[in-house]
Amino acid sequence: MTQARHFLQFSDLSREALTHVFERAAILKRRRNAGELYRPLIGQVMTMIFEKNSTRTRVSFEAGMSQLGGHAMFLDSKTSQLGRGEPVEDTARVLSRMSDIIMIRTFDQQAVEALAANSRVPVINGLTNEYHPCQILADVFTFIEQKGSIAGKTVAWIGDGNNMARTWLQAAKILGFKLKVATPKGYEVAVLDGCDYGADCYEAFNDPKEAVKDADLVTTDVFTSMGFEAEAEARRQAFCGFMVSAELMALARSDALFMHCLPAHRGEEVAAEVIDGPQSVVWDEAENRMHVQKALIEYLLLGQVND
Repeated sequence: MTQARHFLQFSDLSREALTHVFERAAILKRRRNAGELYRPLIGQVMTMIFEKNSTRTRVSFEAGMSQLGGHAMFLDSKTSQLGRGEPVEDTARVLSRMSDIIMIRTFDQQAVEALAANSRVPVINGLTNEYHPCQILADVFTFIEQKGSIAGKTVAWIGDGNNMARTWLQAAKILGFKLKVATPKGYEVAVLDGCDYGADCYEAFNDPKEAVKDADLVTTDVFTSMGFEAEAEARRQAFCGFMVSAELMALARSDALFMHCLPAHRGEEVAAEVIDGPQSVVWDEAENRMHVQKALIEYLLLGQVND
């Protein structure tokens, strides 16, 4: 049996594979917008496991799989045996005999790794506390769509050193751009993959103004991610001064883009005039989750399609 391809963190794909996925995403988006039907996955099933709430992840995967001719099946912990303590390894052994591909959105990266290790079919990480690779696929694709190659550019991450920041760091190393991260003290990015990120691709600051200076892209996330709600008040105080305001955006390049993975809290991590302003591409970014994930699913199941 052929070893399944998985996408558990951004670094699971090479630069060449990522370039192919971005190129295919552009093609699939053009076909979709032109009303063309492309259904290479008729009869194939994606099982979607959700242990964290979702809007964009669920809709983008379900709609994308349907557009490719397949079916996406929703499972959550309340209505499956996962909620009664069935080991994820056993779940993987069963689901991969009935599905062609699995997507999981959960808390612990180790659960995703265990699922993949026991699955006969590709597994996609839809989000964990450690990484959010599909979101960064969409973000990089959106930048390419708007500005061209991201190689040699500067991305400023403002806020928590969370799963998004950690995934941006992997993307910077693979794709050849610089990531400048500004976090409050105590919320810095913890490197978990053992890679050495040199100054050519990564700089850390505690002052948002230093990170944003001359950036081509400014991006952020909520200050309190799912699973950290008990820290909300402490985080609100710690992140005072880290909101992406119009004044902060003005320190970036004049044509810099603004992104946010959503949902957004206007007046907390981003000012309304920024997220709703002319530099914001958050709605294209959100839509592009679907297009780039279609290209990813196609790649994991069919390899490099070039039609």
